Amino acid sequence: MGLRDKIKRRLPIVGSRRPTPAPAAAPRPRAPEADFAPQWEEPASPRGDQSVDEFIKTFTASNKIVLFMKGSPEAPKCGFSANAAGILTSYGKPLAHFDVFLDPEVRSGLKEYSQWPTLPQIYVGGEFLGGSDILSQMHQSGELREEIDKAFAE
Repeated sequence: MGLRDKIKRRLPIVGSRRPTPAPAAAPRPRAPEADFAPQWEEPASPRGDQSVDEFIKTFTASNKIVLFMKGSPEAPKCGFSANAAGILTSYGKPLAHFDVFLDPEVRSGLKEYSQWPTLPQIYVGGEFLGGSDILSQMHQSGELREEIDKAFAE
């Protein structure tokens, strides 16, 4: 037995050998469609039947700090949203947030409502402050602390 034969015995067999397919199982009889519960449903928006503008106005007025973001503070879905959530939670005040992926109408209507083209958007005391970049600047200068303290003093 030569060297070539020894190597061939140790190598796995690759090639044309294919396993024979298993016989197809008989299809199971299906129940009527009415018996099936939907496998997955789109989550309902917290907005309900309100118009987008009315929802934004009510949501920002009823919460001292509001963050419209992609995802949630615990699971942000973009870096700017993560930055804004991190800054706002560092103040230890109650933070209301809205995941714009839950309602595409709120996502697009928010940009018209605030006249601000990007997300996230931050509202403190019912007033629009800006996006992540402005929030970072306000946080570094101390202005954000003043706005939050003023909102919670009212």
